[in-house]
Amino acid sequence: MKKRNYLLFVLIAILAAGVGVYTSYQHAQPQAVQQTPEARAVANLFAQTMPDAAGKPQALSQWKGKPLIINFWATWCAPCVEEMPELAALQAEVAPVQIIGIGVDSQENIAQFAEKFHIYYPLYVAGTGATDLLRQFGNQAGGLPFTVLVGLDGNLKKVYLGRLNFDELRRDLASLKNM
Repeated sequence: MKKRNYLLFVLIAILAAGVGVYTSYQHAQPQAVQQTPEARAVANLFAQTMPDAAGKPQALSQWKGKPLIINFWATWCAPCVEEMPELAALQAEVAPVQIIGIGVDSQENIAQFAEKFHIYYPLYVAGTGATDLLRQFGNQAGGLPFTVLVGLDGNLKKVYLGRLNFDELRRDLASLKNM
């Protein structure tokens, strides 16, 4: 009987030691960093490959590490069309900040629009797939135009729904160094 109690005690001790080692190991492991919805949206954007206005597939990851103004637009959206020439003029003014346009339209329509209105910053064709991206950035209704400001650090700094107020955008860009 004593031998049986001794074996039971040893078995319980081994089990307790195993639980202790397992618990210690779990606490020593770094916890997974939880991304904010905004960080996931930016990461998902950079994971995309979209055709440019000429139809050539482009990885949006090429813009990682650069401050960006990302403008979601469509050729059939009147406020989008109104702000495009001003965005095009702004590109020369705000370098090294890069403006990119993501069109909720066909490649053909975007190419014709870019040529007609002399839009020389990069334009990409997302088609209806842009709706998911808009929602990830918090634009649940999918309204256009929709503009996203991403800092040099790759973090979302601000979103703008509707036609841009360029004075506000310039102020935000000026303070981007502090964002």
